[in-house]
Amino acid sequence: MKEKKHDKSSKIGQSLQTYAKYSSLAFQMLGIVLGGVLGGRWLDKKIGWDYPIMTLILSILSVSLAVYYAIKDFLRKPKP
Repeated sequence: MKEKKHDKSSKIGQSLQTYAKYSSLAFQMLGIVLGGVLGGRWLDKKIGWDYPIMTLILSILSVSLAVYYAIKDFLRKPKP
């Protein structure tokens, strides 16, 4: 009976770890993209261009960086 309880609590703990891992990854991706967008807007205001070129460039680069970071994290082997 104790083994079943231990298995159930182990599965719950493992699923919580997985949830925490992926939710933290989502917040990191959000931070990367938000930093790129806000940095691009700041640069556009600083330069004084009418068309938001730096916002577009940094937005695309930050999304690419966030996807690269996520893929790198997915492919990393879990620690035993």
